[in-house]
Amino acid sequence: MTQQKTTYEEKVLRAGSGMAVLVLNIALMLAAVAGIVFSAIRLSNDGASAGMIALLVVCIFYWCLPCWLLFAGIKVLGPNEALVLTLFGKYIGTLKGEGIFFVNPFCNSVNPAAQTASEVALTKLSKEENTSSGKIVKAASMSKKLSLKTMTLNNDKQKINDLLGNPIVIGIAVIWHIEDTAKAVFAVDNYQEFLSIQSDAALRNTVRLYPYDVSEGGDEKSLRGSAQEIAGVLAKEIQKRVECAGLKIEEARITTLAYAPEIAAAMLQRQQASAVVDARKMIVEGAVGMVEMALDELSRKQVVDLDDERKAQMVSNLMVVLCAGKDAQPVVNSGSIY
Repeated sequence: MTQQKTTYEEKVLRAGSGMAVLVLNIALMLAAVAGIVFSAIRLSNDGASAGMIALLVVCIFYWCLPCWLLFAGIKVLGPNEALVLTLFGKYIGTLKGEGIFFVNPFCNSVNPAAQTASEVALTKLSKEENTSSGKIVKAASMSKKLSLKTMTLNNDKQKINDLLGNPIVIGIAVIWHIEDTAKAVFAVDNYQEFLSIQSDAALRNTVRLYPYDVSEGGDEKSLRGSAQEIAGVLAKEIQKRVECAGLKIEEARITTLAYAPEIAAAMLQRQQASAVVDARKMIVEGAVGMVEMALDELSRKQVVDLDDERKAQMVSNLMVVLCAGKDAQPVVNSGSIY
């Protein structure tokens, strides 16, 4: 028999004023201390009395247990923070809004990402020399509040083959925030790690659909020439993958894009060769136009009458002069050209 997976939807918890409970609890604690002192003095002076004994027991009991339970139910939240609360393993709601609140003291705050961060911090601290116990306690008691702020994910650069099979190095930055706190906490084990892995997978699938660059005159999209469009496609792909975790992808940007080191030199030579060919093509086209203009001007102004053989020789000389990579060395003819 297949068990159906439970889907949690966020529900905002309405909590009471924490400030009123805090002030009341402090007042009761002071009253309990006064009651303990008063009953102890009366018992020492007047002897055992049922009323004084009962007062002493009640004050001591309140000081030892209930007052600390009331403190445990006080929660303080800052702007764009939330607490996902469970009561005996059951999700009861999400506490939102800045201020001080009072909830059931037996509620537990759940945040798998904070637990993982605590474990990582403890591992790092344990490797350091002369690690104090205070640091370990501080790392172990990291806040379980969920941040609703807009955050940035910068994963490591990846080496991926593009559409043409060329290995490239690419990195992205993902702008995101938590949209549904219940899904973020209960749908996945760790929403930050889940986002990181899904971003890498979406990046690989997207890069393989496009070439790094296109030839001149090509109208297809490329990673270098259509970065904005491909970033939009990548953001949509990541959003589909993390929808189940209650995360909202605001934007995805390509931060690093280059050929892999093993082919970077060859691709640079290819680009240089293409640039040289384009430059030579432009030089030849300009030289042909200048020769044509020179012949037309000579004929129009009747400066000299050239037959076909002389025109061919003049065209050859002009093309050599105009297309040469170095300065021309003129040769002066003092006699007939024949």
